[in-house]
Amino acid sequence: MQIHDEPTSTAAALTKMLIGLGETRQREFKRVSGKMVGKALETVCALANTDGGVLVLGVADPKDFKGPARLFGVDENPEAVDELLRKLGTEFQPAIETIQLRRLACTLHNGPAHGTQGHLLLVQVGRSRAVHSIVNGGTYMRLDAGNRQMTAAEVTELSYRRGVRSAASEPVPVSLDRLQSDAWRRYVSTRGLKSGDMADQLLRIGLADEVGGVVQPKRAAVLLFADEPGSLLAAHDTRADIRVMVYDGKAVVPGATPNLRKQPKTVRGPLVDQIHVAVALVLDELAQGLTLSGSGFKTRHVYPERVVKEAIVNAVVHRDYRLNRDIFIRIFDDRVEVESPGVFPGGITPATIARSGSRARNPLIAQNLREFPVAPNIDAGEGVRMMFAEMAQAKLYPPQYRQNTDVAVESVTVTLLNLMRPSAWDEVSDWLDRHGAIANADVVRIAKIDTLKASKLLAAWREQGLLVPLPGRGKRNMAYVKPAQGGETGSLLSVLEENDADPRN
Repeated sequence: MQIHDEPTSTAAALTKMLIGLGETRQREFKRVSGKMVGKALETVCALANTDGGVLVLGVADPKDFKGPARLFGVDENPEAVDELLRKLGTEFQPAIETIQLRRLACTLHNGPAHGTQGHLLLVQVGRSRAVHSIVNGGTYMRLDAGNRQMTAAEVTELSYRRGVRSAASEPVPVSLDRLQSDAWRRYVSTRGLKSGDMADQLLRIGLADEVGGVVQPKRAAVLLFADEPGSLLAAHDTRADIRVMVYDGKAVVPGATPNLRKQPKTVRGPLVDQIHVAVALVLDELAQGLTLSGSGFKTRHVYPERVVKEAIVNAVVHRDYRLNRDIFIRIFDDRVEVESPGVFPGGITPATIARSGSRARNPLIAQNLREFPVAPNIDAGEGVRMMFAEMAQAKLYPPQYRQNTDVAVESVTVTLLNLMRPSAWDEVSDWLDRHGAIANADVVRIAKIDTLKASKLLAAWREQGLLVPLPGRGKRNMAYVKPAQGGETGSLLSVLEENDADPRN
């Protein structure tokens, strides 16, 4: 593996920061010894399987030493470092492709007076798309300040959450007669399946399995062809419908009398029909205009039609079909929210989705939806980038993605804000992508505005969900990042900053 040597000034700043930090869910320190290699492999495995982070080699735990006395360097045992570097490329199944190595030159623990120079090694690990194990050594997850070997059930669960396994690809005991529908006939006509009975056809195209001598459709086939897939799958604790809710105002008001503007609508049927019906319902609702709460005036929602459609298509195609929850589309005075059950598959996070695009959790559904006469807009991973580009062209804020993990059923919500974005946001967004965090003084400098206006912009962006405050900051040194719920590793700096003081001070 290639090691990147940090410039002297950067190395000095990072070293100064490191000696004041403790261990967290995304950060671990180790002195280099012969026994270090096995534990280091466990940490790298755990970081890749959790939220990513950094393993700092050559720095002692703060429980044992304080300040510069923690700096022992990797030169303490170069043979162990060589062994670790070799095993980083050979001991993981599958291989971890998100590892970066950074070397920092520093003065070691016996101090500048002795002139002892050495190096630290930072093993930065990105949150992986896959689930990794150590060859003959188990599968690990990261805790708040340590690692734990995962059980078989936990490995299976993580495989589903990461999208390594898809519930849509598993057979379900549903009679094939229930799939003899108009949707199936449309599909067969377009796909050109002219020979064999339905069981044979489904087996040939990978939408069924033979289980105990009986052909069972995969869950994807039920979702694609059954007239009532949600009803058929309810017996397996799975829902498959879409709920469209229109609210009065800018927030859901809980209570005996919810602030719904009209009766919610449930969209059922084969997935291709669900998409077309849900898109038509939402676009029709937006075209009518919504009366702003308490004002009597109507506001037009000006999202590009392609963006609305892609948000709904992605919710249907990428949802986790193990989960017992419908897709929810919520329309408010100032925005549209599309909530899909399940977390982001693979290494995608809210902060990286604009660059990485979407990744198919359910390839069987995505591939076969394209085979209908009027297929939904599936852009083969380019749809999310299209959404960002179209919203920018319309001078609207970009789509806002949020992972909801502290709830009974995890989900991902994309919010389309019906708000024109000021030109300052583009500069701030670019700064955040490059630096990870931004403070009031940064906004003043890059947007060329005064402190008061910068404060107002930051407050507005926070209220709209575009920014979130860094934890553990006081009001005077507050800084903000883009939303990164559900495990955003981010830059090395953001990992090191977590719950600690601002290194720029």
